[in-house]
This record gives sequence, structure tokens and C-alpha cells, in this order.
Amino acid sequence: MLAASLKPAPSLAAFSPSARRSPAASVSFPFFPARLNQRPLLSAAATAESTGAAASQGDSSTAAAPPIDEARLAQFAADWEAARADKEQGKILTLQVLKSNTGGVIVKYNSLQGFVPNPLLSPAHCCKDPKRPIQDVSKDLVGTSISVKVSEVNEEERKLVFSEKDASWSTYSSQIKIGDIYDGIASSVFHYGAFVHLRFPDGLYHLTGLVHISEVSWDLVQDVQDFLNEGDAVKVIVINIDMDKSRIALSIRQLEEDPLLETLDKVIPLEADQSPDRIMSPSEVELLPGLDGICNELLQEDGITDVQFGRQALEKRVVSQDLELWLSNVPAKDNKFTLLARAGRQVQEVYLTTSLDQEGIKKAVQRVLGRVP
Repeated sequence: MLAASLKPAPSLAAFSPSARRSPAASVSFPFFPARLNQRPLLSAAATAESTGAAASQGDSSTAAAPPIDEARLAQFAADWEAARADKEQGKILTLQVLKSNTGGVIVKYNSLQGFVPNPLLSPAHCCKDPKRPIQDVSKDLVGTSISVKVSEVNEEERKLVFSEKDASWSTYSSQIKIGDIYDGIASSVFHYGAFVHLRFPDGLYHLTGLVHISEVSWDLVQDVQDFLNEGDAVKVIVINIDMDKSRIALSIRQLEEDPLLETLDKVIPLEADQSPDRIMSPSEVELLPGLDGICNELLQEDGITDVQFGRQALEKRVVSQDLELWLSNVPAKDNKFTLLARAGRQVQEVYLTTSLDQEGIKKAVQRVLGRVP
């Protein structure tokens, strides 16, 4: 179907594997070593031992600090530099998971330890059992190795953050294309849309896309949470891919035909004395607000010689509160095309007599909609 009015593309600003940071990703990590030009922190045992020795001598200022391991500090500095280089190069690393906590998992990076927040773990883990808490899922990763990319390096604050989602994007994004259909699991559901994990041929869920509120249903959707819940199984189609921003736009409704775009025969049963090509005069119908002005403007377009009104009906559901015009795919007859005007539950056929082709009609309607307030 060709929509006569262009609609804004779904907003994806909310989704990006590398941009969705968990608060846990910004915590300070005491298990990181100090910088080379800082004095290393003493362990609790060493501090207690020194304090005891000083007290026995009656002078706490004479307590001696343990010798600094210059070789280890040099290794730490080299590994921080390596982490920065790996981030700049976008290198995929395979790191061992040492332990987990409520916010994510801790991984080993050479002589350093880094953090993978739960939101930056691959959906392949949690989708094995969507009802399990993510904290339990992350515990199962201890002792295994995962593929990650460096997400944040801050030696000053001793932060080293990794993302498994970024690594999955680099590996699997080349396998998707617009028009692909996937089975998915709804993860996070908000009023404006739902994030859906995509199931790949290997049976695992490697990437996540966004179903914007405008792509959930042909029905009028006020809140996506009225239609979807976390953990719901859904079928989606890929409608846009932004490789630079690592974003995937998905649609549920485009897997179903809009019941009004082909013909109104399913909406308006034909009476015995009514034929599909019967044209009703304007006095017989109550026009949709604003439609008469649009039709008058259409008559000013080159190539459009006549505009007449056809059948009217009330749909069972509200599709849009605003007036919309759609170009029906009913075959043209004698240079006569059919537009469908719809607002709320009202549907109105509009017949155009024109020498323009479908693309020309679409552009003419776009120009008119741009002029009419």
C-alpha cells in the first residue's frame, strides 16, 4: 500500500547497545590497581601490622610501608594503555568471568579486572529462561568466557567497562536486512515502544530492536504496555537498520494487512441496489472535517480534473484521530483512482479523475497536505 501522507520514522533514540548504560557501569571499582604515580593502597592486614609495630615503639610516624612492586605497576599501566587501544580499534575480546554481583559480572583483562553491567550482556543468556532474574543468569556465567568489546576506559577513576552487546552487534548485524522476519521475545516494554530480542537461526537471541508505538498495531495505541508484556513471544519484521548507531527498527503491524487499504467491501456490505462504482453526491454524505478543503486543493493540482466522494462507513476500531489519506491499491479504471480518507472510526472513499500515475498522485497529495493547515 502507498500511504499518501508520509509519517515520521519510528523514534529510536532510546536504543543503542553502547549507549544504554546501567548505573552500575559508573561505580568506582576498588579492585582496580592504582596508577603508576600513585602510592598503592595497603591491605587491611598490612595496615594492621604496621599500626601494631608503631604502637609498640611508641611512635606511629616510624611505621614503614611495604616496598612498591614497580614491575607490577608498570604492567598495570601497560594494560590500561592496551585497553584504550582495544577500544579505539573496536577489538572483540574473549575474557573470563571471575565473579558476579547484583549489577553485572567481573571479567579478567590481563592484570586488570573489568565490569560488564547486566544491560550490556548479550540477550542470548537471559532468553534461555526469560523469567529468571538477571542476577541468577549472571551467576551462571562465572567460570565461562564471553566475547566483549571495551566500552569505557577511565584510568583516573579506575573504571574499565565492557559490553557483550557491542560484540554481538559486530558479529551478527551483517546477517540482518530490511524485510527479514524474526521470532522475538519482548524484553523492556515502555509506553512509547518495546525492545524485542531477535532469535537467530542458531536458536539464540543475539540482537535487540525497537518496536515503536506506531508499529505495534493497526489499532490506535495509547500505551504499548496495554498490548505487550515483558516475556511475550512476538513475530516482527525489520523495517530499518542504522549501522552507525547500532539500532534496529521493528514492526509488528506490518506483518498484518491494513484492513482498509485494499477496499471498503469488507467494511461496507454492498446493498442489492448499490454497486461499487456508484458515486454519492456531497449532499448525501457528512464529510470528514477538513476533507472538503483538501479536495478543493487537489483540483488545483495539474493533472487532476475531478474529485468526487464515494461510500462512507464506521470502522470497528479507531485507527487514527487525525485525518489521513491513503491511496488504495484498487486498480484504476478510466483514469479514476480511489483514495481512502480516515479519521477516528470514519472511513470515506474519494475518487480522483486524473492523468497522473500512482506516484504522481502521491506527490500531489503530499503537496496539498503541506499547504492545508
